[in-house]
Amino acid sequence: MRTALVTTSLIVTSLLAQGPYGPDPLPARLADTGGGSQLITAVAPAPGSTAGRLTWWDRRAGRWYEAGSAEARFGAKGLTEGANRTQGTNTTPTGLYELPYAFGIRRAPAGTEFRYRRVTPDSWWCQDNASPAYNRWTEPLPAHCAPGEAEHLVTYEKQYAYALVIGFNYERPVRGRGAGIFLHVNGKGATAGCVSVPERAMRALLRWADPRRRPHIAIGTGEGALAVTRY
Repeated sequence: MRTALVTTSLIVTSLLAQGPYGPDPLPARLADTGGGSQLITAVAPAPGSTAGRLTWWDRRAGRWYEAGSAEARFGAKGLTEGANRTQGTNTTPTGLYELPYAFGIRRAPAGTEFRYRRVTPDSWWCQDNASPAYNRWTEPLPAHCAPGEAEHLVTYEKQYAYALVIGFNYERPVRGRGAGIFLHVNGKGATAGCVSVPERAMRALLRWADPRRRPHIAIGTGEGALAVTRY
């Protein structure tokens, strides 16, 4: 009888810890969600993983609800701590980031409210550490940004059909940490450090994202030193 009572007590305690609606959804377990009522989580099983899951969430009446989900791809060398990342390592930076704006080679999906910039033949993303335009969209490419150290956006017809800028190293860029980290459409395989999803998911995300609700993206692993819940 005592064993049964103890077991029952443990079950009740566990249920109470989960709250009245079951286990807390992932955003409720993060250290920070950016203060808005929309959030994207990109979670890999382990630091060396090149694939995982991207989920977008809405906060309503004080609780987070899943709005959509898709398979995600990460850097060819997995994930690394964003604060210590080195440019050119093909790693996706972990952390919590703003989403400054969206862009794409194609027209924005109907219903897109996010600021959306169309790619033209003159659109580049400068990754030249010596350039004042480091980690910025430039149009046209300035003389101080070497073409070999920049992405000609229009040439990535599939990946940049639709994209969101991830605010990694964006507000106050640190030279050598990395530039041009986006959430974009899948290419052939792992990325060079971005997060990518199928095109249908990217279109859904652009229709879902509401700038008035201040969406952010949290990138990390399910557990361990790079756990997404740390951010």
